[in-house]
Amino acid sequence: MSLEIKIEDRTAKIAVIGLGYVGLPLGVEYAAAGYNVLGIDVSEEKVAKLNRGENYIDDVDANKLKELVKAGKLSGATNYHRIGDCDIVFICVPTPFTEMKDPDVSYIVDSARGIASGLRREQLIILKSTTYPETTEKVVQPILEETGLKAGKDFYLAFSPERIDPGNKKFKTATTPIVVGGATKKCTKLAAAISRQVIVDVKELSSPKAAEMTKLLENIFRSVNIALVNELAQLCDRMEGIDIWEVVEAAATKPFGFMPFFPGPGIGGHCILVDPYYLSWKAKEFDFHTNFIELAAMTNENMPYYVLDLIIRSLSLHGAAITNSKILMLGVAFKKNVDDTRNSPAIKVMELLCNRGGRYLMYNDPYVPTLRVSGKVYTSKKLDARLLESVDCVVITTDHSKYDYEMIVKHSKLVVDTRNATKEVKNGRKKIIRLGCGTNAIPAELRTPHD
Repeated sequence: MSLEIKIEDRTAKIAVIGLGYVGLPLGVEYAAAGYNVLGIDVSEEKVAKLNRGENYIDDVDANKLKELVKAGKLSGATNYHRIGDCDIVFICVPTPFTEMKDPDVSYIVDSARGIASGLRREQLIILKSTTYPETTEKVVQPILEETGLKAGKDFYLAFSPERIDPGNKKFKTATTPIVVGGATKKCTKLAAAISRQVIVDVKELSSPKAAEMTKLLENIFRSVNIALVNELAQLCDRMEGIDIWEVVEAAATKPFGFMPFFPGPGIGGHCILVDPYYLSWKAKEFDFHTNFIELAAMTNENMPYYVLDLIIRSLSLHGAAITNSKILMLGVAFKKNVDDTRNSPAIKVMELLCNRGGRYLMYNDPYVPTLRVSGKVYTSKKLDARLLESVDCVVITTDHSKYDYEMIVKHSKLVVDTRNATKEVKNGRKKIIRLGCGTNAIPAELRTPHD
């Protein structure tokens, strides 16, 4: 039976390598569509939870996952022993960077080798991990072709980047359009065919590297625009009476030619922070330096340092030093209403506070019960009036919707707001110092001549 027929009648067996924020939701979608899905991950804990029908990703319907596992449509493994039985394999592994900001594609390489151990004719391999252009054809393809099989002839190979937005209730795996680029036209056709079984809209591109560059463009676009508004926020902090949040919202009333981006303590998650460096590293192969892109990445990475200075300055205005102040961080996930702490700027701010001698540091996050920072394990504190009244400074680093900001400001001595979360708070505004609001945010009685 041809692979096309197996895809159409949903008898194709699917493997998903990497059971994280991308892989598990993808596996659940295909299993729910009637395919038999095998999830592969090096984490014994994740695989054990999956096989017990236990969900560990917020964006996945826990009841659906449990039913699919019970029905035998979805299972997990920590090895590649059954990879040869699968007709389609999705690679959804992490792609971090090194300390020197060079790409680390070791997880992709390991996955390709695992697939090669059972590679056979008529298999389709789709890489979904964010990476630099030519990874599919110059990293994955050579490893697979060491078996003697050829891409486009014996097996099929394509790249289709993930577009996961953790916590987004509208655009999930099935409802977010994707792009697909194959090593040959037939590779593209088959990758698009299997994608259309569960995804609402699929655009076919001319090659894997076009799809790889598409993913980088999407995230670098965000990085550059966030950097722009972060820089303007720092400027507004030096100017009298200009609130960057008001300015952005005002500009957003223009119905064309403008898209609002907002400042913050930095950027987090996987893609936006990593992608600029993946592209800049690849660009050097062509004697090209992505100065503009790297400058934006640098601006965003410097924001936690700027927030540190803002905290120190705010405390000093209240006659306190960082070394003997109790500081409470509110929200440590990289974005609101999720439990994802990958590359969270809040964690970076905490690390910087520790390095500057902050000895009395604590946090609260309704989605993150425990956290390791600078080798120390922290536990989320119960957020109540007593806790707020006991600390010298509250720093809002993630603006979770669950927080009662009126209550937080009421019982706090000082609030440093990096997310404009206290915008609607009516009482106690003199206690609040907001990022990007400059001298206007500092109570008149606490201003220095410089302010």
